[in-house]
Amino acid sequence: MAALAEEQTEVAVKLESEGPPALLPPQAGDGAGEGGGGTTNNGPNGGGGNVAASSSAGGDGGTPKPTVAVSAVAPAGAAPVSAAAPEAGAPHDRQTLLAVLQFLRQSNLREAEEALRREARLLEEAVAGSGAPGEADGASAEAASTLLSRVTASAPGPAAPDPPGSGASGAAAVPVLATGPAAPGKVGSVAVEDQPDVSAVLSAYNQQGDPTMYEEYYSGLKHFIECSLDCHRAELSQLFYPLFVHMYLELVYNQHENEAKSFFEKFHGDQECYYQDDLRVLSSLTKKEHMKGNETMLDFRTSKFVLRISRDSYQLLKRHLQEKQNNQIWNIVQEHLYIDIFDGMPRSKQQIDAMVGSLAGEAKREANKSKVFFGLLKEPEIEVPLDDEDEEGENEEGKPKKKKPKKDSIGSKSKKQDPNAPPQNRIPLPELKDSDKLDKIMNMKETTKRVRLGPDCLPSICFYTFLNAYQGLTAVDVTDDSSLIAGGFADSTVRVWSVTPKKLRSVKQAADLSLIDKESDDVLERIMDEKTASELKILYGHSGPVYGASFSPDRNYLLSSSEDGTVRLWSLQTFTCLVGYKGHNYPVWDTQFSPYGYYFVSGGHDRVARLWATDHYQPLRIFAGHLADVNCTRFHPNSNYVATGSADRTVRLWDVLNGNCVRIFTGHKGPIHSLTFSPNGRFLATGATDGRVLLWDIGHGLMVGELKGHTDTVCSLRFSRDGEILASGSMDNTVRLWDAVKAFEDLETDDFTTATGHINLPENSQELLLGTYMTKSTPVVHLHFTRRNLVLAAGAYSPQ
Repeated sequence: MAALAEEQTEVAVKLESEGPPALLPPQAGDGAGEGGGGTTNNGPNGGGGNVAASSSAGGDGGTPKPTVAVSAVAPAGAAPVSAAAPEAGAPHDRQTLLAVLQFLRQSNLREAEEALRREARLLEEAVAGSGAPGEADGASAEAASTLLSRVTASAPGPAAPDPPGSGASGAAAVPVLATGPAAPGKVGSVAVEDQPDVSAVLSAYNQQGDPTMYEEYYSGLKHFIECSLDCHRAELSQLFYPLFVHMYLELVYNQHENEAKSFFEKFHGDQECYYQDDLRVLSSLTKKEHMKGNETMLDFRTSKFVLRISRDSYQLLKRHLQEKQNNQIWNIVQEHLYIDIFDGMPRSKQQIDAMVGSLAGEAKREANKSKVFFGLLKEPEIEVPLDDEDEEGENEEGKPKKKKPKKDSIGSKSKKQDPNAPPQNRIPLPELKDSDKLDKIMNMKETTKRVRLGPDCLPSICFYTFLNAYQGLTAVDVTDDSSLIAGGFADSTVRVWSVTPKKLRSVKQAADLSLIDKESDDVLERIMDEKTASELKILYGHSGPVYGASFSPDRNYLLSSSEDGTVRLWSLQTFTCLVGYKGHNYPVWDTQFSPYGYYFVSGGHDRVARLWATDHYQPLRIFAGHLADVNCTRFHPNSNYVATGSADRTVRLWDVLNGNCVRIFTGHKGPIHSLTFSPNGRFLATGATDGRVLLWDIGHGLMVGELKGHTDTVCSLRFSRDGEILASGSMDNTVRLWDAVKAFEDLETDDFTTATGHINLPENSQELLLGTYMTKSTPVVHLHFTRRNLVLAAGAYSPQ
C-alpha cells in the first residue's frame, strides 16, 4: 500500500469573526483544497503543506474571535470545510488556540506558530503564563492538554518529525504523536501516551458528542437527502450506511449503550438489503469490549469507505452540513469516508446500484488506472506431423483455423504477437519439455475436430454425479485433456478417477525399475505396475476437509488445499504426497495451477492469496488487501496476473511480477465464489452468492455486463474453448449457457465512461441466455469444456 506511505498532512489554521473552535479530524477525498490567503511551504517529499491564517473584525468592538480548524488531508485531498459551531465564550477559543500553538511548537513548525501568534496578537508571555491579561489558568492549561491529545491522536500516517535543519521546519507536515512518545514541549508538560494498536484504531471514536443528539443528526440528514432533487438523492443516499455504522460504533465505544441500541433499532431498517449480513454482525457489538476483537469492525474502521459522488452533489451536502452546524456527521465524513469526486452529471440509482455493495464501498477510480497486459503470449512454433489418413482432412481444417480469430472478437490463440501481451520474458516461465510438445500436438489435432459453438449450435452436457457423498464433496477438478477427474471431500481425502478406459497405474518399485531397459521405445509403459491398475486412487494426508483441487497442465501433479491450512502437491505417477506447503494459518479455500505449470496460487480465511512455485517451500508473493476471506483464485491465461474473489464482495486482479493490485471490481452483493477469464484474456466473469454473473473489461477496468437468472450461489463459471459461450453452474441445481459473443460486442468504453465510471448495463439477460439445464437434485460444483467443446459438469447428489 505505497499510496498510504506517501500521504502528507496539511494544517489549515483560519481565523474568522464568529463561531467557537471546531476541531476537524483528518479528511480525505478529491478536489482542490480551499482556504484563504496563505503561504505554501514545500516539505522534503515535494508535497506542499498549506498554512493559511487570516482575520476579520468581530462584532464586539472589532476584536477577532479566532476559529481554529486543524485538518490533515492527502495531497489530492477534498475541499476542507471550516465547520461553524454554536457561539461560545472567548475562554474556550483561547484554550483551543493555546493547544494549536503548543502542537505547532512541538512539531517544530516555527513559521506556522509565529504566523498564528502574529495574527492572533498573542505574546510569548501570554502562552508561557507570565500574568498577561487573559492568561490561561490551570483549568485552561488542562483543557488545552486534552485538546492537544485529541488533535495528535487523530493525525494519520506514519510520518515522523523532521529533524531541525532538514529544510522542513516551515512545512506543514504534521508528525504523528499518537503512536510514539511526544516531543518535549516548552509550554506546560503535555505528554501524549502510547497506545496499543487496537486502541489506537478505536480511539478515533472518542468523540464526545452529545449521545442524545445522534438520532436527531441522522434524522436531519436523512430528511435533507430525501427532500433533495432526484438526481442528487440517489448519490447522497450512499452516505446512509457508512454514517449509520460509524455513528453506532461511536456510541458503543463511548459506552452510551442504551442510546446505541435505540439508534440501531430506529435506523437499521433503512439500510439497503445487501448490507443485512454486515448489520447482523454489527448488532452483536453492544459493548466497548466487543469491538476490540471484532475483525469486521476493525476493517470498517481502518479502511475508508469509498463513495463516488458528483461535484454538485458533494457541494450540496457540504453546504447543508455547514448551515446546520452538524459537526458530528462532518467529522465522520472527513475521518472515515473517502469521497471520490467527479465532474459531470450525477449517476442514476440504477448506475449506483450496479457498482455498490462491497464491504468498503466502491473502488477508487485510481485503483483501476494501471496498465494491464491482458493479451496472450506468443505460442511456441511446433511442427504438427500429419497422419496419412487425416492429412487431407487436417489440411482442409487447418486453413480456416488461422482465420478463426478474425471471425469474432473473442477468438482463439493467434500466432501473431498480441499488441496487448506482456513481454515474453516479463516473468520466468518453465521451458517446454518433450512431453509438453507432444501434448500440444495432440491438442492441436483435437482442435481441428472442435465443434464451433453458437446460439444455433449448443454443446452437449455430460454430468458427473457423485453418489453417496453425503454432502461431503467440497472440490472438483478435471484435467485439460478430460481424462482424469479429482474430488476433494469433507473426510480429508482426495479421490482421483480415470474417466477413460485407461486405468490409473503407479510406477513400479525401485528394485523392479532397475531391471527395465531404459533405451527401449516403450519405457514409459514398462515402468508402470499393472498390478496397481484401478479406476480410482485415494490420496490420504490432509487433516481437514479438502476445499480446493487443481491438476497441473502436464497431468503429472495434483494440488489440493484444505481446512488444515496446508496445500499439498501429489504425484500422479506414484499417487503419493510430494510436498506440504505451509504458509496459511487458517483454512485454504482454493488453489490453482498456472496455465504454464510450475507456479500456483492459493487463497484462504487469512484474507490473503499467496503465489508459490512448486520447488519453493515459501511463497514468492503475498497478495494482501482483501477485507475478508479469499474464496476463489484464478490465473490469467498469460500467467502474469492472478484474480481473487473474496467474501468482502470485491474481485481483485494482482500483478504476479511485483505483487501490486492493478484492478478492484465492485458490484456483487454477496461473497464471490467463482471466476473465469475469457480465452483471449480481455474479459473476466465472476459469480457470487447473489446469483448474478458479472462481466468485466480488464483493460478499461469496467463492468460491461450482468447476467441474471440463477436463484442461488454461482459456484462455477467457464468459457468455451473459443470463447463464444459462457457456462455457469449454481447451487440452484442448474447449468446455464450464455451468448458471450453478443455480451461483449458493441462495448461502450469511451473516455468519459472510463473517467467517471458511468456504466449503462443493458437489461438483456434473457436475450443472452441460450439454455437452462436442470439436474434432479444436484448442485453444480464444477464445469469444464473439453478440447472439442463438450461440457462436463460435476456435483454431488443431495437428496431433499
